[in-house]
Amino acid sequence: MSALINSSPETSEQGFADGEDGTRIAYEVWSPPDEKTPLETLVLSDGIGCDGYIWKYLVRHFAPDYRIVHWQFRGHGKSALPHDRSHTSFDDLCGDLAAVLRATKTTRCILVGHSMGVQICLEYQRRHPEIARALILMCGSHGMPLDTFHESKILKTAMPIALAAAEKFPALMEAVWRTLTSSEISYQISMHTEVNGRLMSRADFHPYFEHLSGMDPQLFFSMLLHAGAHSAYEHLPDVKPPVLIVAGTKDGFTPFWLSEEMHDRIPRAELLTVPGGTHAAPLEQPELIELRMEKFFAELKPD
Repeated sequence: MSALINSSPETSEQGFADGEDGTRIAYEVWSPPDEKTPLETLVLSDGIGCDGYIWKYLVRHFAPDYRIVHWQFRGHGKSALPHDRSHTSFDDLCGDLAAVLRATKTTRCILVGHSMGVQICLEYQRRHPEIARALILMCGSHGMPLDTFHESKILKTAMPIALAAAEKFPALMEAVWRTLTSSEISYQISMHTEVNGRLMSRADFHPYFEHLSGMDPQLFFSMLLHAGAHSAYEHLPDVKPPVLIVAGTKDGFTPFWLSEEMHDRIPRAELLTVPGGTHAAPLEQPELIELRMEKFFAELKPD
């Protein structure tokens, strides 16, 4: 069993890469059996607060035929906290991804992102256009997610206050954070409001809360603020590789219309609509997404 993604296939490699500021970044690689040549390399980028739980079924499905690289953001999972908690900008994260690609000897790949990982994929492709054969953007936006979270700016208003409190009263905020994120009430509210409880099992969703409760709140708030200020909107018409966008119609974190907007602005974009899908659509309806990804891969032209 993988140490980074629960209930996934046996991994072939786990390791660490050093970010530009020396922060150790954890990664994990799955490869097909020795006698098989991988069809493609997929590089998986998570959302904030996630350590890989969202990829559970996709890794199982594609690992027998594809090389898969999954990395964890600084302060997430097995990755170290940066010495300066404010070092969570897209400069830092893109530098971390570059370090992981060097460590895993990945020179061409398909960039796959979920939630904030969508912003990472778009920003990294803007900075390093030679790396991506294609992009798969799941349940995310091109940027400024705090402006559109549940079609409200409440989170955008609250985040600077939360970060200031975490910096001034770290012990108190950590205790509050642990209480809220490990609460059964928080879990049940999320199961009934944020994800499709008819399609999501506790075994699939609870690892998110387990990981979140162990995070440093100052880093979490800092990273969320950086994500909230980042935008790749102007870059979308210049995205040259083929792009598959996956969007749930009931996604409250990144509303469906944002994916439609990306689809309209990216020249070679295709849109998979997941009916009733939420922000956790890859766990709710994995078979639908896997089939569409297979079709997308089959239509890619060889390098």
